[in-house]
Amino acid sequence: MPVTVDELVPLTRAVARSTRRAMVVGDLPFGSYQASPEQGYLTAVRFMKEGGAHCVKLEGGAEMAPVIRKCVEGGIPVIAHIGFTPQSEHTLGGYRVQGRGDAAERVLADARAVQEAGAFAVVMEMVQADVAAKVSAELEIPTIGIGGGNGCDGQVLVWTDAFGIRTGRMPRFVKQYVDVRTVLLDGAKAYRDDVKARTFPGPEHSF
Repeated sequence: MPVTVDELVPLTRAVARSTRRAMVVGDLPFGSYQASPEQGYLTAVRFMKEGGAHCVKLEGGAEMAPVIRKCVEGGIPVIAHIGFTPQSEHTLGGYRVQGRGDAAERVLADARAVQEAGAFAVVMEMVQADVAAKVSAELEIPTIGIGGGNGCDGQVLVWTDAFGIRTGRMPRFVKQYVDVRTVLLDGAKAYRDDVKARTFPGPEHSF
């Protein structure tokens, strides 16, 4: 929520400079595109021109279709993000699964709207698995799930969650593939112990 465009553009530029094949996606922050299609387009331009992004991602369904359309008409590829949208967590009442019961039709309607507006892919976050699978079967554009079940065309996890950098309670959809935090801490402690014991640097590390 508090991150600004001015903070994200240099980070995007740093990523873009270090890539050769990967697609760099600029994630438009809260408050930088919701006011109007024009605001959204101008923000997206900054990510493309100053940040070197290849496309942008923005949150929202049917209500964001005009912003998506404006960007696409202006030559900016867009990934949409529907279901649970973190920038709207206060409006949604916290981290809640989307698409349950009667709300399933809303997810489907949002998916159709963003595709019609010109999005070339759509992220579905914390969407009931059967609903996400139904969206994936209906849409022509690829779907990317994060907590949307295995019926999506692709999957994404936050790397600090997947590789054990972050601690604390994890969402149900996270699978931790390795505990990097513990490995790093163990290494740091071993280094500290060696220095305190004066076993590092040893003769083999000295001139």
